Amino acid sequence: MAESTYTVTGMTCSHCVASVTEEVTKIGGVTGVAVDLPTGAVKVTSDEPVAEADVRAAVEEAGYALAG
Repeated sequence: MAESTYTVTGMTCSHCVASVTEEVTKIGGVTGVAVDLPTGAVKVTSDEPVAEADVRAAVEEAGYALAG
């Protein structure tokens, strides 16, 4: 099991959280997504490590961006 935390910018409401969660959950192997709206932290739990590029693409598909 692998766990990674990313910071997403641009989220302002629960709809934002739902959009990011939905898109990141679609990544193969992802078993859980926890989003903290105030900090923008997104914790991704997966069977195997997930490529940052995949997470970035999912977040961008939801309409947001990874910090850094």
